[in-house]
Amino acid sequence: MSGGELSDVAIFPLQTVLFPGGRLSLRLFEQRYLAMAKECLRSDAPFGVCLIREGAEVGTPAEPMAVGCLARIASWDMAQLGVLQVVAIGAQRLRILERRVQPDGLARARVELLGEATDADLAEDDLCARILRRALESGGEALIEPPPRYASAAWVSARLAELLPLSLETRQGLLELDNAQDRIEILRRLVRPAGQ
Repeated sequence: MSGGELSDVAIFPLQTVLFPGGRLSLRLFEQRYLAMAKECLRSDAPFGVCLIREGAEVGTPAEPMAVGCLARIASWDMAQLGVLQVVAIGAQRLRILERRVQPDGLARARVELLGEATDADLAEDDLCARILRRALESGGEALIEPPPRYASAAWVSARLAELLPLSLETRQGLLELDNAQDRIEILRRLVRPAGQ
């Protein structure tokens, strides 16, 4: 499932799991992440978002999980001096192969790009597609990048994994799955009403 390698990707460890196609709002104020965002904007480079395995978002560099997601900055604003508001979009899953921490505390890594998770067609009345459609029609449209793709198991499973109240460990496990159909099956079990 390899899609090649990138040799020098900035890694942003966070208490969140980003999926391909997902939206992530960030409020950047630490110098290392402001510099990272400036570099990404200047060279149209992606950065990696990985769930924190150990440590915290602020201060000493945190230890990230090995599998994460590339992100690209879609929009930004600096309404307050020294605080950058960024909206990033998940691009492609990645696996960290080698990581180093710069003197400023920013982690950089050589990463393997993980190919798109195997997709499958979903029926319009599929339980997961119906639940996601209901959530988005009830005011959740701002949480996704249009257009909705309810017939795609990869898209539906990624959006549900982001929106459902799941533990970070469960989200990470879903991100690490290569097969979208497997992800949909797990989510069906999680959302199926008791007794069905």
